[in-house]
Amino acid sequence: MRRTALLFAALMMPAGMALAQGAPPSPAATPAPANPVVARVDGLEIRMDDVQDEARRLPEELRNMPPQMLFPLLLDQMITQKAITQAARAANLPQDPEVAARLRRVEEETLQQALITRAVAPLLTEEALRARYQRDIAARPSEEEVRARHILTPTEAEARTAMAEARRAGADFAEVARRRSTGPGSREGGDLGFFKRGDMIPEFAEAAFAMQPGQISTAPVRTQFGWHVIKVEERRAVPPPPFEEAREGLRQTAFEEGVNAEVERIRAAARIERFGMDGSPAPAPSLLDRAAPPAAPQPRR
Repeated sequence: MRRTALLFAALMMPAGMALAQGAPPSPAATPAPANPVVARVDGLEIRMDDVQDEARRLPEELRNMPPQMLFPLLLDQMITQKAITQAARAANLPQDPEVAARLRRVEEETLQQALITRAVAPLLTEEALRARYQRDIAARPSEEEVRARHILTPTEAEARTAMAEARRAGADFAEVARRRSTGPGSREGGDLGFFKRGDMIPEFAEAAFAMQPGQISTAPVRTQFGWHVIKVEERRAVPPPPFEEAREGLRQTAFEEGVNAEVERIRAAARIERFGMDGSPAPAPSLLDRAAPPAAPQPRR
């Protein structure tokens, strides 16, 4: 058992590391098999790579256990699983209709995932992601951001009163916001931090991005939230993020686009027949199915 556990530890290490940590093998020693049998259950073999595959599926905190501790626990679990599976086969459970249906569902899901994964994999390589980064992110111009404060009031009259106070010489906009603003962030003097144009609703963004640092809006801005008095503190141009920061987002986008494209391709190539809830043939789709109904006639005056 100790020799097998040590072999497991060696195989889990990067190439060359295991040999570097131990004494060089004796020239007369018989080399260990590359993938030895580590157990048999009713004649079914469990090999070393089976244990390694199972270990890779464990949570990270378990994978970090010392191999001498992890190997016997994992092997014992796999032996139990094999024994139960063999007992189920001996009881002819694969022929049970409910079990057979569940096995078919698992098989179908496995095949679906394998096909989609194979189709999408080329889109997720380092080279493909870097090409997407150059096309979608690196080539775009720097995006402008604004840092602004605002005073939010429920009425235009209150907004104009706050605006007149904030525009007085020597007035502290943040202090006015703390006293008069009803919106979130009033305790911070109405500070909204930096935001891009698309981060705000159009009316607010249009007013804020038309102003320069230090300027206060000359008229209240109305939005669905109320009436705003805006002060722009800073403007800056933000360059595209580096590839390392954008990698995960690019990967997610490429994955979703690849899956959608492959599903559409497969559905387009499939011969699909639809039936009603009673099994009767469904009517063929019509070009008018998505047409808007005619407008109601206007009453004559």
